[in-house]
Amino acid sequence: MIVRYPRGPRLPRCPPGAMKQPDFEAAEPPRAPLPAAGAADYLAMARPDHWLKHIFILPGIVLAYMLHPTDLSGLLVPVALGLVSAALVASANYVLNEWLDREQDAFHPTKSRRPAVRRRLSPTLVAVEYAALTAIGLVIAAALSPLFLLTTLAFLASAWIYNVRPLRTKDRVYLDVTSEAINNPIRLTLGWAMVSPTTLPPSSLLLAYWMGGAFLMAIKRFAEYRSVAASAGLERLGRYRTSFRHYSENSLLVSAFLYALMAAFFLAVFVIKYRVEYLLALPLFAALFAAYLRVGLKRGSSAQTPEKLFREKVLMIIVALLILALALLTWIDIPRLERLTAPHYIHLPWLDERS
Repeated sequence: MIVRYPRGPRLPRCPPGAMKQPDFEAAEPPRAPLPAAGAADYLAMARPDHWLKHIFILPGIVLAYMLHPTDLSGLLVPVALGLVSAALVASANYVLNEWLDREQDAFHPTKSRRPAVRRRLSPTLVAVEYAALTAIGLVIAAALSPLFLLTTLAFLASAWIYNVRPLRTKDRVYLDVTSEAINNPIRLTLGWAMVSPTTLPPSSLLLAYWMGGAFLMAIKRFAEYRSVAASAGLERLGRYRTSFRHYSENSLLVSAFLYALMAAFFLAVFVIKYRVEYLLALPLFAALFAAYLRVGLKRGSSAQTPEKLFREKVLMIIVALLILALALLTWIDIPRLERLTAPHYIHLPWLDERS
């Protein structure tokens, strides 16, 4: 015999177009409105504290002067204007970066404090700030030389490739490192163009600068990976930056090792071709790479924020020694070192007697 139980009352149906939601699922609490941004917030987006990165321009100035000697007094104005232009364009790139990354930066322990995350910004004012910084930087660049202007345009284009969809290379594994690192040879060329506006730096030097920058960026990613994963978890790390979903600590370290080897190779090619005296400074370059790796391996590493690297005493001492060595070797000729660039075999005379 089949026993039939009385049916209970049916739940009311949702009206067409309404979204069904189980009663036990708690809705997200409404977010408090963000406070309006002030002038200081828009200034902070330009990151003037990051202008320290323009130290990578200085070798371009020095090497261009070494290979193309000219009157020092005539370089003061081009160098001063060039540095101002580079700083303004870099700030424009930072404004673009922070505005487009505001949603992803909310998942980063420290970048979540940026004005674009914590303040209500006006898209119009952000666009005006970006346009003003870009325009002034380009006007100064155009007044210097066509080469400086073209390099400045490449500087701006690199930020769009890195940040703006559909390319947005910062979300693509390995491309995020190499595309960001290309700003290093761009900065080198900016410095070079201040002194020699009709020539380009040697390709070996540009490639060494690019791979050296990739090494720095890979160690920065490594430090970020360890720091954010430890404090917030891998899932949050992937929401901060998509490329991290495809990285591991091992893959980042192996890629950094590859970039370091490539940088050393191209640097050696440049030194042998253009200034063999710099061979004596190569051990300091190696020490610099090792010291930076040591910094990157620290917990809470300052490699995540390059503008704070000056706090690393050992690293700064090596940088100072390297600058001093390069300055001395720029002006001191050592003809005997030229023998190292020619094929040479060590003769063992006692083997002749036995044969």
